[in-house]
Amino acid sequence: MIDIASFVIHLDRAEGRLPNVANLLDRLGPAAEQLQAVDGTQMSADEIARHIGGAFLPRYPFPLRRAEVATFLSHRRSWQRIVDRALPMALVIEDDATLGPGFEPALALALRHVTDGMLIRFPVKRRERFRQILAKDGGIRLGRPRTVALGMQTQLVTQGAARQLLAMTDRFDRPVDTFLQARWIHHTDVLSVLPSGVGEMSGRLGGSLIGEKVGLLDRLRRELRRPVFRLATAIRSRTCP
Repeated sequence: MIDIASFVIHLDRAEGRLPNVANLLDRLGPAAEQLQAVDGTQMSADEIARHIGGAFLPRYPFPLRRAEVATFLSHRRSWQRIVDRALPMALVIEDDATLGPGFEPALALALRHVTDGMLIRFPVKRRERFRQILAKDGGIRLGRPRTVALGMQTQLVTQGAARQLLAMTDRFDRPVDTFLQARWIHHTDVLSVLPSGVGEMSGRLGGSLIGEKVGLLDRLRRELRRPVFRLATAIRSRTCP
């Protein structure tokens, strides 16, 4: 059992994910609670438009989807909860995450070295290369990635990081995980633990709630623009202090 404030983000209409939510809450212990996700289908076009804005570089090459806006707002809701309750830190977990036996030692390493202002990620896949390793415990490493990978399944968010991210995201121009990559925009200290002990089961839960059907032309545009944006992000990440 993990004795730390934890928020499991869950959308009520995603009933197929409720058993996994129950498993997560049981695993995380009495300090964990379910956090109602923002439902993009219930937002008007005007409501969505109020949150979209900013012209950060490199420019995000795609229009934000309704579900991406809702997901970003759901994570902002968790950050706001951390600030409102004056929590020193909390785990923020999406409802398709799974916690394997390696999660506790990965979390223990993070907790031994976390300081206010940090956001520590527990990535599902080992895609990141570290530019700086802060600590090791056996085969587990805590470090600052050269480029932060995508995915928001599990993070340890400190009070300082929550405040900083909230201050920078009244309006946003890209999905929340893509925004987290942009350290030169939000100036939050983003670290990762590898291996994390975290998996995901969205495929067994009916797929991601982010995806929306798009036409062939839109898919082709995305396939052409995505690698250019990724390269620009990687270059900017490597020059960011």
